[in-house]
Amino acid sequence: MAVLGLVLLVALLTFFLGVLVWVVCEHFLTADIPSDVQHPAKLRFLHCMFLYVTTLGNIFEKLGICSMPKFSCFVHDILQRAKENPKVIVTKLHFGTIPVRLFQPKAESSSPRRGIIFYHGGAALFGSLDCYHNVCSFLAQKTDSVLLLVGYRKLPDYHFPVASLDCLAATIHFLKALKSYGVDPSRVVACGESIGGAVLASITQTLVGRSDLPRIRAQVLIYPVIQVVNLQLPSFQQNKNVPFLDSKLMKLCICKYLAINSSWWDAILNGAFIPLDTWNKYSKWLSPENIPKRFKKKGYQQPKFPSPFNEAAYLETGHILDVSISPLLAEDETIAQLPEAFLVSCENDLLRDHTLLYKKRLEDQGVPVTWYHVKDGIHGSLVLFKDNIFTLPCFSNIVNGVISFINGI
Repeated sequence: MAVLGLVLLVALLTFFLGVLVWVVCEHFLTADIPSDVQHPAKLRFLHCMFLYVTTLGNIFEKLGICSMPKFSCFVHDILQRAKENPKVIVTKLHFGTIPVRLFQPKAESSSPRRGIIFYHGGAALFGSLDCYHNVCSFLAQKTDSVLLLVGYRKLPDYHFPVASLDCLAATIHFLKALKSYGVDPSRVVACGESIGGAVLASITQTLVGRSDLPRIRAQVLIYPVIQVVNLQLPSFQQNKNVPFLDSKLMKLCICKYLAINSSWWDAILNGAFIPLDTWNKYSKWLSPENIPKRFKKKGYQQPKFPSPFNEAAYLETGHILDVSISPLLAEDETIAQLPEAFLVSCENDLLRDHTLLYKKRLEDQGVPVTWYHVKDGIHGSLVLFKDNIFTLPCFSNIVNGVISFINGI
């Protein structure tokens, strides 16, 4: 038995070491580390660990042991344990079946506090309340706000539109009960990161005209997903191999979340699913001509887009054109009624141009916009924010920028 146990141990060590060697090779062969990122060695290490966890997750999923998203969240939650903040009271709640986490400053306040509703990122694959616990606790403390972190059902068990519906239900519940949480109804800020930014954009549009609810005072969108119609923008070409959101992961996230067979990916990329009359209506908002010239200088070649219409592709993927998936496509009347916005974009992010397109749409309709561009920023910076040797300056810069804006509300 002892010999058998030793053999199994050696086999396991060989397996895990082999996977590690594989992902390190994959990183150095495929990853593009931007020249303007400070401490590139740290980014390389973090990306290798990210690849290691997702690769192990994919192997376990194929073996029927555990899905990749659940394994990745499990590992992340272990590595980034929720820390107790002596200045913040944390309460775990459920709004119906929706798990939420409430962060309230311990210090007494003579008047109602500002409220923050936070929708976390993770591409509906990763991310959890535990993943975002520490950064939300920090935000609540530094802004002296009552913060609601919203959980939602996600992949692999749930697809679009479940996440958006969960977040909308939690938002309405919270808005109706602001006074019971000590929140000033006139100072509610909604904040979303990545896919959480897409959810936020959709929710603020959905709530336009709701006179029975307090109006959201401001929206904070951190490198959000604003549309999935034109995936040939400059940032998609320039940053397709930059950690942590590369084109390969983007394909996986879109196809899984929207329940689209990956065989239709090329049709999505070249726009063959878009009817001509639809493109004629929306091209003024989706065109790369809306992107400032300075963002097109590095390795951008404008392709012929869209390709000739493919009806079969439209029948399989046409829901991409739904405004709840691509909130950039909302009508002008809706956009004009949206609250003041704080938009965060990262230079080295596949989704950088999403923020730029939405910025122009909001400004064209007279919505006040504060744009915070992080020149050495990468996608996923917020969830990686923590106080240790692996924190990069761009992580802290984004958090501090958000805090500064919210404190001005």
